[in-house]
Amino acid sequence: MRHGNHNRKFGRVRKVRKALMNSMALNLIVRGKIKTTEPKAKELRPFIEKLVTIARKDNLVNRKSVISKLSNRVPETKKLFEIIAPKYAERSGGYTRITKLGARRSDGAKMAIIEFI
Repeated sequence: MRHGNHNRKFGRVRKVRKALMNSMALNLIVRGKIKTTEPKAKELRPFIEKLVTIARKDNLVNRKSVISKLSNRVPETKKLFEIIAPKYAERSGGYTRITKLGARRSDGAKMAIIEFI
C-alpha cells in the first residue's frame, strides 16, 4: 500500500531521484531561480523549503543536518545560512514561487520556473 507515499518517481531509482533533488536544490541556492519541468519544480518545493526552515535557526546541529542533505557542499550551505535564510526570518513558510510556463517545443513537457520570493 502507498499510504502517505506521494512522491513522484520520474522513472528513476531512489538514489538517482535523490541526486536529482540534491542537484536541483544546489542550483536553486546558487542561482536563485531555475527553469525546469513543472513536476520537478513541484517536488523540489517541499525539499528546499524544509532546508530553509532548518537554516533559519543557525546552530551547529542544523548546519550539519543541512550539509548532509546537500551532499557535503559547504559553500552552498554557507550561502543558505548567511544570505538566504535571514531574509525569511519573519516568514513562516512559502519561501519559493513556481511560475508556470508553456510547453517545451521538443517534447511538449510543461515547463516552470521555481525561484525564491
